[in-house]
Amino acid sequence: MKLTPHELPSLGYQLLDKLHHQELVPFLQTYLKKKTKYSIFYYAINIFIFGFTGYLFMAGYGKPGFSFGDRFVHFSYGLAIAFALVPLHEYIHALAYKAQGAKNTSYDANLKKFYFMALADQFVASKREFLFVALAPFVCISTLLIVPICFTHANWPLSFSAALLAHTSMCAGDFGLLSYFAFHKDKELVTYDDVSAKISYFYGRDIEK
Repeated sequence: MKLTPHELPSLGYQLLDKLHHQELVPFLQTYLKKKTKYSIFYYAINIFIFGFTGYLFMAGYGKPGFSFGDRFVHFSYGLAIAFALVPLHEYIHALAYKAQGAKNTSYDANLKKFYFMALADQFVASKREFLFVALAPFVCISTLLIVPICFTHANWPLSFSAALLAHTSMCAGDFGLLSYFAFHKDKELVTYDDVSAKISYFYGRDIEK
């Protein structure tokens, strides 16, 4: 949006929430527990991928050449791939922000609480713009991992399926924030980050009918 944070009150937007980044995890947990289309999709897709990964892990059980050890090794490869993709995930967020018009993007991380963030300082994002930013890494990286599941052999499909499972589960923050927007569907919501204060703001106004 071509708005600055200072313009929001004069346009009828009211402050709904201030999210201190140190309180990110409980905030996300709260809205992932809400029954919205994004929270339902998040849990459903994780359950589906978990079942598919379990199928690949056990496929061929009892047949010659089956080895639990080999399966665990390739499952571990998948987890390693997912963690290696974290920087790419956040970089895609930043690129998506820039594609929406953000000028100042940056990153933050808290290893103790295990969260990573791409931020766009003072950039006011509408629901549509934030939807694009939030889903871009999920869509891009999921596609990147699904292709080798279809075209690799031996135990490698298990590795990429495990990576897909781990990455999808790590998209909890993105889907938690989308669930927040969906929960407040009666409002026209916008959000922006204040990087120096380590706070994200959510403003809303009544939808014009």
